This record gives sequence, C-alpha cells and structure tokens, in this order.
Amino acid sequence: MGYKSGFVTIIGSPNVGKSTLMNLMVGQKVSIVSDRAQTTRNKIMGVVSRKDYQIIFIDTPGVTAPKNRLGEYMLKVAYDAVNEVEAVLLMFDASKGIREKDELLMSQLKEKIKNTPVIAAINKTDLVSLGDIDEIQERLEKESWIKQIIPISAETGRNVDKLEKLLLGYLVEGPQYFPDDMVTDQPMWSICSEMIRENALKLLREEIPHGIGVGIDKIQLREDGIHDVFATIYCERETHKGIIIGRNGSMLKRIGSESRHDIEWLFGTKVNLQLWVKVRPDWRNSAAALREFGFDPNF
Repeated sequence: MGYKSGFVTIIGSPNVGKSTLMNLMVGQKVSIVSDRAQTTRNKIMGVVSRKDYQIIFIDTPGVTAPKNRLGEYMLKVAYDAVNEVEAVLLMFDASKGIREKDELLMSQLKEKIKNTPVIAAINKTDLVSLGDIDEIQERLEKESWIKQIIPISAETGRNVDKLEKLLLGYLVEGPQYFPDDMVTDQPMWSICSEMIRENALKLLREEIPHGIGVGIDKIQLREDGIHDVFATIYCERETHKGIIIGRNGSMLKRIGSESRHDIEWLFGTKVNLQLWVKVRPDWRNSAAALREFGFDPNF
C-alpha cells in the first residue's frame, strides 16, 4: 500500500469545537480558540503528518447568518471549502443538541455537497449523558447523506484517535503535500495577529462586541535574537477603545502580556510586543480594512 494523503474540511455552527479539534490533531495551536462565536474568520489549514499518510485539515469559520460584509465573506469561505476535498467533517456540540441553526446548516450543506463523503462528529461528549448522545445520533442517522457518526471530545481526546483512523479510510494514494515539520499554511504575521485577537476576546469577555481586528504593522528580528512585534488593535467605537485600553492601560497590558507569551512560544525567541488601539468605524464592511486584516474583500 502506497502513501496516502487528502484534504478534510471541518464545518459546523459557531463554537462547536472545530479549532480545538484541529489543534489537538495537529499537535499544536494553529487556529484561534475562543468560546465566542465566529472567532475563526479565514480558512485555516492544519497539517497532520504520520509515517504513511498526511491529512490536511481546513478549519472553516462557524456558519451563521451574516450581519455584515465580513460575515458574508465568512459564510462563503465555509461553503466553498466543502467540495474538492476527500471528506467533510461536520461537527455538533453534544451539550447543545441539534439546534435550529444546526438543522439549517445540514439542509444547506446537503444541497452544496456534490459527491464528498460527510462524517458527523458529536463533540463535547464529556459534558453530557449517554442518553443525550444517543438522541443526537438517532437524529443524524435519519440523514442518509451522512456516511458515519462518531461521538468525540476534543477537550479530553476521547475517540479522536478513532476519528483519525476513520478519516484515513477516505484518503487516497497521493503525494506528501507538506514537509513533516509544517503544521499550517498560515504566515507568521497572520498567526501573531490571531493570537493577539484571541487573547483580547478572552480577556474582554462580553464587554465589547465582536468588532475587533488586529493589524501587524511590523515584525523585525534584532541582532541579539529578540523579535520586535508592532501591532494595532482596531475597534469600531471610541467607547470600545477605552475598554480595550482599561484603567491606566491595565487591560491593554494584560492583552499584551498574554499575547507575548504565545508569540514567544511560536517564534522560540524573546519577543518585545508593542500594542496600540485605534478606532476604525464599521471596518467589517470596509473592503480596504478586510484586505488589510488578511481577508479577501472581492469574494
């Protein structure tokens, strides 16, 4: 048997654990994780390399009704990623059951899928009873286009090895697309930007809406091996700016400190992180701003 490889798209409603699962399978963080909806905004690629095969995961934004141009872009990114791959991994949150938004996603996906096999993963099974899992499974078994169903927990790792074996069955004989040590196709500046945004979302909680963008202004390596990273957090209102900065700059310092640790881990060097906050009204509807933050506004 020859070397096998293939692409697998992970899709699901916001906050079902797509990024957590991909990070676990890849073996390190390549995608932003937050319990806030819509934290993944672009297609993030994660690469799992084993001795005889390679799975390239495409982690898509959580599918939800778009409220602005960025939302429309995210929806398109998610649905564009379901064809021309070897398999689609459709994820559900066991603790939430099959909601109206999940039903809508299933009906839309059913229409858009051509011949791609779909595997359903019921995630967060560590939070519910067996009866709850059985109920979701029974509902999914009614969908003949879903080839297989597997209960997992991306948090505890339960059945994730079985899921990988299951996905292996859909790979085809083919090349090793990426080197063994490559875990993502995202450039360094993009991962830095996402790490800062992740920490901002985590620390600000519900205090400000989702309208945070992070632009990396410059990354440079000093002769002494320290990386200087200059970044700007963009928000949509002046009141949000005050909340992000915090009293005497306390919140911005916390965001900077948490982000610096993550970026140092990423670079493997000491990092001097400089953060600024700027107001950019309605940036999520601005083609120029979307382009600057790494999204394609001409979709």
